[in-house]
Amino acid sequence: MILRSPALAAALCALLLTGCAGGTPGPGTSSAPAAPTAESDAPSSTPTEDEDSQPLAGLTIAVDPGHNGGNMKNASKISRQVDDGRGGTKACNTTGTATSDGFAEHEFNWKVAEHLRTLLEDKGASVIMSRKDDTGIGPCVDERGKFAAEADILVSIHANGSESTKPFGFGAIIAPDREHAESKKLATSLVKGLKDADFRANPSYGKKTIIERTDLGGLNHATVPAVLMEMGEMRNPEEAKTMKTDSGRKRYAEGLAAGIEDYFKGRG
Repeated sequence: MILRSPALAAALCALLLTGCAGGTPGPGTSSAPAAPTAESDAPSSTPTEDEDSQPLAGLTIAVDPGHNGGNMKNASKISRQVDDGRGGTKACNTTGTATSDGFAEHEFNWKVAEHLRTLLEDKGASVIMSRKDDTGIGPCVDERGKFAAEADILVSIHANGSESTKPFGFGAIIAPDREHAESKKLATSLVKGLKDADFRANPSYGKKTIIERTDLGGLNHATVPAVLMEMGEMRNPEEAKTMKTDSGRKRYAEGLAAGIEDYFKGRG
């Protein structure tokens, strides 16, 4: 019912047991509780539990464990020439190095990669690997870059084998003109991750622990941000000891995983 006069409205209010706290509601108002505002309905910017536990959800990470267990006995197959990604050719693959007592680089690379795959999958990422086991031949260096075409990034895992036992530490290698800016950012994050995991940087890689090379076929053929990590020196007794333990290899993988997560946080 519409009240025609203020006097009549006041009289009716006086008679009602519940009272009229402010007279008849005017147009566009209501005596009911206010509806939530647009601000209160907006999603919170605070990360959800799922975002915290799976920060890499929706991403695909390509992991390339260098060399392979069958390379040593198949020299003719891995020595065939393939496209080096810069108009020339180079050997399909090599055998890799080893510690002084024979722990092979290909095995170290593979076992670190297995740990890394588990860590990344636990963070929500999809992981693709350049090889399925540690008993095969190859794949060739051109394939190791091309297989990552549909991934978001490529991380190649290797280790150095200097003749001297004195060199130490890890280093990152990128190509100078293949997704260079993003590859450099990824390398920077990987370096930070390994430093935070208490690994030493190789001083020969410079102040930022990153160098550029044009002779690495995997990096040359990559079309996504790509970094080859030399995880350490296999002839250095202290580092070899770490590489030969599962706990040491897992720590290497944890450093890489932290670096990968840091890189994607930086991309927003």
